[in-house]
Amino acid sequence: MDTRKDANIISGPMTLALTGYSGVFMRYAFAVTPRNYLLFGCHVVNFSAQLTQGYRFVDYWYMGGKDKSLKAQADQGLAEAEAGAQDIAGKVKQEARGAVDQAKDTVDKAVGR
Repeated sequence: MDTRKDANIISGPMTLALTGYSGVFMRYAFAVTPRNYLLFGCHVVNFSAQLTQGYRFVDYWYMGGKDKSLKAQADQGLAEAEAGAQDIAGKVKQEARGAVDQAKDTVDKAVGR
C-alpha cells in the first residue's frame, strides 16, 4: 500500500494535479445523462487517496516529518547495533568460558587429578 512507503517519494505537483483532476471529473460524472455512478465512485476514491498523499507530502516536507523520519531511522540503526554488540559479547563470553574450562581440564590432567 502506498501509504506505507516513505513520504519523500511523493511528488507534490503530481499529487495536486491528480487531486484537481479527480475533483473536476467527479462533477462531470454527474453532468452526463444517465449519471455515471461508477465513474463518480472511482473519482471519489482517487480524490481521497490523493488528499491522503497530499497530507503526507506536506507533513514530510513542511511540518517536520522529515526530521522525525530521520530520527526514527537513526534510533532503529542504533538499536540494531546495540543488539548486534550484545550478541557478539554473549558469544565471546561463551567462548571464553569454554577456553577456561579447557585450560582447567589441561591443568588437572597435568597435575594428575
